[in-house]
Amino acid sequence: MQAGPGRPTLRPLEDFPTNRGGLCSKGWTAADLLDHPDRLLAPLVRADQGDRSSPLRPAGWDEALDRVAAAFAGSRRRHGPHSVGCFGGGGLTNEKAYLLGKFARVALGTSAIDYNGRFCMSSAAAAANRAFGIDRGLPFPLADIAGAEAVLVVGGNPAETMPPAMQFFDAGRAAGARHVVVDPRATPTARGSTLHLQPTPGTDLALANGLLHLVLRQGHLDAEYVAARTTGFAAVRAAVAGYWPDRVERITGVPEPLLRQAARILGAAGSAMILTARGAEQHSTGTDTTQAYINLALALGLPGRPFSGYGTVTGQGNGQGGREHGQKADQLPGYRRLDDPRARAHVAAVWGIGPEELPGPGVSAYELLDRIGAPGGVRALLVLGSNPVVSAPNSRHVANRLRALEFLVVSDIFLSETAAEADVVFPTAQWAEEDGTMTNLEGRVIRRRRVLPPPPGVRDDLQLLTALADRLGRGKYFTADPEQVFDELCRASAGGTADYAGITYQRIDAEQGVFWPCPAADHPGTPRLFADTFPTPDGRARFVPVRHREPAEAPDPEYPHVLTTGRVMQHYQSGNQTRRVRALVADQPEARVEIHPDLARRHGIVAGDLVRLRTRRGSATFRAKLTDTIRPDTVFTPFHWGGSASANALTNPALDPSSRMPAFKACAVALSKVDMHTVDRERGESIAGDEER
Repeated sequence: MQAGPGRPTLRPLEDFPTNRGGLCSKGWTAADLLDHPDRLLAPLVRADQGDRSSPLRPAGWDEALDRVAAAFAGSRRRHGPHSVGCFGGGGLTNEKAYLLGKFARVALGTSAIDYNGRFCMSSAAAAANRAFGIDRGLPFPLADIAGAEAVLVVGGNPAETMPPAMQFFDAGRAAGARHVVVDPRATPTARGSTLHLQPTPGTDLALANGLLHLVLRQGHLDAEYVAARTTGFAAVRAAVAGYWPDRVERITGVPEPLLRQAARILGAAGSAMILTARGAEQHSTGTDTTQAYINLALALGLPGRPFSGYGTVTGQGNGQGGREHGQKADQLPGYRRLDDPRARAHVAAVWGIGPEELPGPGVSAYELLDRIGAPGGVRALLVLGSNPVVSAPNSRHVANRLRALEFLVVSDIFLSETAAEADVVFPTAQWAEEDGTMTNLEGRVIRRRRVLPPPPGVRDDLQLLTALADRLGRGKYFTADPEQVFDELCRASAGGTADYAGITYQRIDAEQGVFWPCPAADHPGTPRLFADTFPTPDGRARFVPVRHREPAEAPDPEYPHVLTTGRVMQHYQSGNQTRRVRALVADQPEARVEIHPDLARRHGIVAGDLVRLRTRRGSATFRAKLTDTIRPDTVFTPFHWGGSASANALTNPALDPSSRMPAFKACAVALSKVDMHTVDRERGESIAGDEER
């Protein structure tokens, strides 16, 4: 990667064990953003303070920081400390995620903090904590996938979303491994598998229970493992007794012979892995669905065995580390619970405050955004590393809630759709311009090294948070030095589930990353969990009976089809960065809706037509892509675009009761062909409306 004129050429480490030098198209083109002409190079403030209809103008750091500090202090004075909130992101380094959580609780004294990882990993985290007593995406190194004789991938498409990981899947298949993929679309991952199961979105739980029913019927239960290492199996056996194959076929649409074949593949393998991803987890039943696949893994005796187990494939760049150290509303560093008195005492001591000064737990991400402007809701908000105007469910409602704020401040690389709504926007450093750590899906803590300085006038988020804390009179508790922040993070996490106490920058460099838990300097780290015990009170994993429930929103005569959303290879998250990379835009220039030819024919749609999708939240327009790789009752569109092609303007914010995960992956939808004249008129009306606002 050429970083730009006069800047160094950047190359991936070819011997790094996680990716072995492999990068996806987004990684290879990431350096294009360092010198992008759209990059923010100075703080922006509204020309008329307090009037968000006035234009943003460049400002000095002191003026911008003073505006933010005055707004936060004023909101706290008028409405109380919980009226100021923070919204973070799963792409922040561990240091920034940690310091943001500390900033909310120490500098602001607010319970109002959460992050966009609530939209990504929360269901898998809730289920893993319930079953295993710990949440780590993969409890084994990624390379172990190559040694598994069978792999079940549920709702994941690593061939497009994590291409470097596919070398391990490919190596396993080359050695004779059989892979089963569960996905309503015949994705590249599914097309390379031994067996593809294509269920109706929202029925993965019934499918898992049906597979467990067949595993038991076919005699594949590992009774010795279940007796020695688990609890609760009898209740799960009873719960899955009614999921006989023909019933599961009626619920899921997966033919009974394929169900039987999948169960045989898993049951007969000497080693096997079950991997879930967002397709199984982003539902109002996401925690229970994940639990159902954990139940299947436990019945087969997989967790803790060589080249076997259950894992979840993380989504964001620091999807694992970002959820470990305090961005979540109910969490303190090290996966400590905010309502645990001992956890509060430990972290407060590290921070140099009294436990009584720590606020209690707040509400989840969507609830925080949804309650803006309501009694007890947030009045002023700081957003770091997130773009909820595009990425949140029911996103137009979220955009309206953000407009109801008294004050909004955003830190970003570019003027995202969310930043465009802000009172103050701060420019921030990019990946190559800052030091820090990330924790990947294996639980391996790795370094992000600064290789060049940020442009003049640009500071990183540690400097931003420290400067704001200083203006709020709490500066003595903060430092902007990333290594000092990391060392403090390690002390705060000591004794917690995600224990980093024995990790240092020097160890990370010397050992190509260190796996947590690593409680002491002489501890080797823990690449593989569960070999001997589970971190539960009795050392056993928990079976939990779960039952299929219909999706929060089922098709009906008005909305007769199912909409599911996801990613494409060329773009990432809200697209704020990737939609600015010329090569990626050339490959995928616009949002397209995938429609089966049979469904398209019924609506008079041909490839390239403009199609309106309409749900109970609103409508959006996409270019039609006809493909027989999707179910005839389902349509798919990526969520990387906003505006008139916003998938998340359509998605359902119904929340999982445990994880508070929104139901991104299934909602009822109607579709119709539209003509270009109608779209042009509506876009003109929308622009005029924006100008009037």
